[in-house]
Parts: sequence; C-alpha cells; structure tokens
Amino acid sequence: MPRFPKPPEGSWTEHYPELGTGPVSYEDSISPEFYQREREAIFKRAWLNVGRVEQLPRVGSYFTKDIHAAHASIIVVRDREGRVRAFHNLCRHRGNKLVWNNDPRLETQGVCRQFTCKYHGWRYDLDGSLTFIQQEGEFFDVDKSRYGLAPVHCDVWAGFIFVNFAREPEQSLREFLGPMVTALEGYPFEKQTSRFGYSTTIRSNWKLYMDAFAEFYHAPVLHANQSPEKYSTAARQAGFEAPHYQIDGPHRLVSTAGVRFWEMDADMVKPMEIITRSGLFGPWEKIDLGPMPPGVNPGRCNPWGLDSFQLFPNFVILIWSQGWYLTYHYWPTSYNTHIF
Repeated sequence: MPRFPKPPEGSWTEHYPELGTGPVSYEDSISPEFYQREREAIFKRAWLNVGRVEQLPRVGSYFTKDIHAAHASIIVVRDREGRVRAFHNLCRHRGNKLVWNNDPRLETQGVCRQFTCKYHGWRYDLDGSLTFIQQEGEFFDVDKSRYGLAPVHCDVWAGFIFVNFAREPEQSLREFLGPMVTALEGYPFEKQTSRFGYSTTIRSNWKLYMDAFAEFYHAPVLHANQSPEKYSTAARQAGFEAPHYQIDGPHRLVSTAGVRFWEMDADMVKPMEIITRSGLFGPWEKIDLGPMPPGVNPGRCNPWGLDSFQLFPNFVILIWSQGWYLTYHYWPTSYNTHIF
C-alpha cells in the first residue's frame, strides 16, 4: 500500500473566526478609483522591498527600480562608506531621468563613481550630493548643497532592502515587519549563492495573486502534474488544508506539510525524480544550512514542506524545507495589470 503522510488539518477561518465566512467582495480588485486610493494610502506609505544587498556587492554598485504605483523611479546604491542608500531617479536641474542605459523605460544596474545626467551633464556623488554643474557661472552663485538628489527612506533587514516614500514613515522598518517576520533573523539568506529570476506582466489586479497564495486549496489540482499521479489523486480526494496559519499586523503566514517522496513506493515516484534525486519540494539531499531560527516552521510540522510569509503589501518569501527559498513581488501598474 502507498504510504501517505497524515493529512494536515486546519483552515484560516478555524484559526481566525473573526475573518468571517460570508462572501467576499472583489470590488477593490476591479475599481480604478480604488486603485488610485491604494497608490496614495499604501504604496506611498508602506515599506516596500526592492531587492537584496547581494545586488550591491561593492562601493558604487547600484540598480534602479521603477515603482509605478508610487509614481516613482529610484536609484539604490552602495555609497563610499558602504551604506545602502536610495534616491529619486531624477536630476534636480530639469527633472530628467538620471540613470538609464539604452532605453529610459528599462531598469538597469551597474557600478560607477558618480551619476551623470545625460541631458546637461550635472553630476552627483554616491551620497547624492551635487558635485558638478556644467557652466556653473551661468547659474548665478547657485548653492550646490541645496540641489543634491532627493533621498528616499531606505533600510535593510536580513539583507532585504526596503524603501518608504512617506515624508516621515509611521514606523521603523523593524516595527513594520513585526515579530512574526523578524523571527526569521538568522536564516542564512546570504548563503544562497545561485540566483534565478524572471518577470512578466499579468492582466489582473495585484491582490488577486497575493490572495491566491494565502490558500493551498489549489495545490492538489493546479500542481497535480508536478507530483506522482497516485499521490495527486489521493490529495484531490482528501483535500488540502495547511497545518499552521498566522496573522501578525498586516502580514500573514501559511505553513504546509511536506512529502518525503523518496520514502514512497517505487511506483509513486517519477523516473526523472529518481535520476535527479529531486522533485516538487526540491533536492532530496537536504542542504545543511545550520540551525534554523524560531520563525522557520513555527508550527513544527513534521514532515514540513514550506513557509509562505506574505509581507504587506506585495512581497512574499517562501522558505522551503530542503534549504532554498523563493521571493515573489506583485507591482501594480493599473487597477487590472501588474508585474509579477
């Protein structure tokens, strides 16, 4: 007989009955007016993850990020003191987009000693200060100290770089993240040396995708072809409920049970998985990353599959039991499109 792990039990409403069980309106996902309010109330006030410190390996390393929902393009750079800074990607002279390569509509990255505007040649140091004005005498005793790049609030947690567009953030980054997320401190994100990424434009509201990852009701159906047929059939019959749910402030977490495919009967494992010794949950040989912080697998699931940390408003960290992780971002570009 095939060996299956004990079906996990639980749902959001069982853990948080205050969420209610009635129908949920999706007006906020189809309304252009609601999206305009979101831009002001959320994306110009919340801490937003824009990258990781590995993207800035040395002094002068930089990357740009266009955030349509905040009406902004920013430069993120490592200055001469090694500090990570962020600035609006605009020259203070005529408002030209400052850093871009072949196409100003595309984000870019690189290393430089200073930033030079392609329009009139004004130059800015890595700390944002204005250092050179072409034909400075024509500007009638201009005070360069008043015209440095406009800063954006920037902070780093666990190697993740966040920015905040508020004039003064309502909370520090650490306060915003809260104890559920900061309990991940100590997870060796920096040891993940191979990095792969992609992006695509999705024709839907960004929240529909965020909410889709708050449940695993879809897993036995949508991911059926990624797991052995007999297991997928059994999972569809039994249903899928996660063993651990958690809400902390605006953030939420779902942990799922794992599946030890390599312990199953031979006819339960795909031939390719036997050859590669890997499957849906990653490599069979678990990478030794050392002791895990308390925030990982907080429900102490055994076997454990993954933790899906959904950080408000649009950032997801998925930590997998086999020693790797994924990040998802959902950047709205209109009420019914977003970049995934």
